[in-house]
Amino acid sequence: MQKRENLKNNNLHMAWFDDEWKQISTWQLTDKVNAWDFEFNHQGSQIAATLSPKNLIDQRYMFRKIYLIDLKTGDMQQVSQNEGKLGNYAFSPDGKKLAYTAALNLNDHQASQAFVVDLNSGSVSNHTPEHFRGHISWVNWKDDDHLLYYASEGVYPTLNTVPLKGGKREILLNAAECGIIFSPPKYTADFKDFIFTGSTPTDYINLYHWDGKQDPKKFSKRNKWLAEKELGRQEVIRYQARDGQEIEGLIIHPVAYEAGLTYPLIVYVHGGPESHHSNGWLSRYSTPGQVMAGKGYLVLYLNYRASTGYGVDFAMEGFMDPAGKEFDDIADGIDWAVRTKGADPDRVGLAGGSYGGYASGWFATYYTKYVKAVCMFVGISNNISRRGTTDIAYEELYVHSGKKLEEQWQLALERSPVYWAHQSKTATLIYGGAADTRVHPSQSIELYRRMKMNDHPAVRLVQYPGEGHGNRKQVGQIDVLYRQMEWFDWYVRDLNPLDGPMPRLDISDRYGLDWNY
Repeated sequence: MQKRENLKNNNLHMAWFDDEWKQISTWQLTDKVNAWDFEFNHQGSQIAATLSPKNLIDQRYMFRKIYLIDLKTGDMQQVSQNEGKLGNYAFSPDGKKLAYTAALNLNDHQASQAFVVDLNSGSVSNHTPEHFRGHISWVNWKDDDHLLYYASEGVYPTLNTVPLKGGKREILLNAAECGIIFSPPKYTADFKDFIFTGSTPTDYINLYHWDGKQDPKKFSKRNKWLAEKELGRQEVIRYQARDGQEIEGLIIHPVAYEAGLTYPLIVYVHGGPESHHSNGWLSRYSTPGQVMAGKGYLVLYLNYRASTGYGVDFAMEGFMDPAGKEFDDIADGIDWAVRTKGADPDRVGLAGGSYGGYASGWFATYYTKYVKAVCMFVGISNNISRRGTTDIAYEELYVHSGKKLEEQWQLALERSPVYWAHQSKTATLIYGGAADTRVHPSQSIELYRRMKMNDHPAVRLVQYPGEGHGNRKQVGQIDVLYRQMEWFDWYVRDLNPLDGPMPRLDISDRYGLDWNY
């Protein structure tokens, strides 16, 4: 666990150099607070910095405020009025205003709004469109009078400007039209040339140039070998959940898909839940959609309730309701795929990491009838013990549970996979980092132990030394990829019985390493 006492703060310091780069003087700008990041204004006279009382990741998530520091006098004053989560920030070209993204309120689980503070008067205005069905995650400036912002709107991002004096936004670039899932851009001062990274359903990340008029042009050539591969067709899907709410997501069809035939299905659940899937390249080492499509699987990626990209009201559907409507939406998505896409209801697998790992545990236990096998990666299994072992306890309190544990013992217990472990009829692979401070490794151990104590015949626990909340090392990523594929092939595709042999434990031959050295 991250230490909580005798913390050393990060402070901002300034150094003055002469024309020959000889250091003349240095001085400290901040004290008794932790500085996380900073931005100079264009005039070089002020710094905006985000500060929190302590150097803890939970403080970064929930307690950062933006302060303005005058470089001549050293005077410092708070200028943001955000409650809870804070995103990026940027000075206007004339240095008179500061734009920033932040949550709407303390319980909003992600930065969603575009704010501007007048640095002379201190007044703050919100420039998010009314009833906005999206999340604004990045702001900058077109000029002194026009705010620039990047928003996620469903499975597509948009780049927008809005006049500070009021009026409707102008959508400059829409991924739904250009087909590229682009990132927030770098751009020239004259606002005529933009550079960003982007992906498509068939092309992993590349660099793009955009002139502000025509479609963006790709100018890097990474992963050219993908053009030689036959990939599964990716499609945006929408369906109605059991209460009538429309849910959006993406499906990758098997490479040789034919309507009218049945196929095994894999569902990949994103984490957070303050995240979402966009209609770009989706395959990663722990969610290898195109790999599974090549092996003959249907693959679903669902933006269930509490996902970002659909507005604050949609995101708040999961507040104080863990594993409620959120995971019901996933079950309804499985039913939809069975009805409309030829998914075989007897051959369904589900996987995800972090909150997606929580979903994996929930479907292995509470919703065990839906899935033949799950792969639970750094997932939550016990909401009671998790709240006492995570490094983001305040984030969990303010944007997820809403009340202290003492007021929610029964809810926390009944929304935990360990509570339902005794009824599991699902082959369950549990894996994660042994050094995870976000979702402590004991979460994996608890579910494994509850299943074993209830004589579950097909549960396996794998922990990766030195890995945290998601594997960073190449060998650990390769192990997750191949271990997951073999687990699903064994139980979902081939329907091997739960009470028979499990897939092999040692898969080191998959690592591609030469051990003879």
